[in-house]
Amino acid sequence: MRGSQLTVYVANQSHRVRHMPVVEWILDEARRASIQGATVVEIAEGVDVNGKYHAARFFELAEQSVAVTIVAGDDPVDQLLARLHEGGIRLFYTRGAIEYDTLGMNEADGADEADGRRRAT
Repeated sequence: MRGSQLTVYVANQSHRVRHMPVVEWILDEARRASIQGATVVEIAEGVDVNGKYHAARFFELAEQSVAVTIVAGDDPVDQLLARLHEGGIRLFYTRGAIEYDTLGMNEADGADEADGRRRAT
């Protein structure tokens, strides 16, 4: 499948949108755009768009930067970006065209790993 990889960078976890932490809000908006998965990675150190240094410190974990990465088709990513823009918070993001798929078998498929045939149900 072809689509987009969207990574949204959050410089400060303490920011809130609609009474929710910004990362939680991004994940909620992703669900609303029918995106089923996302990866949240805490970043040890970074510099935001204003040149301010952010680092994870024991007493300042709310200052720790976070990256939210989403892989989906282009339409859901477009919907998510529109929703995030409407939120009114300044966010930096990157978006790239990618190819993606799933490897391995899904147990719900009912495939027999030994010989690749469908199991009788």
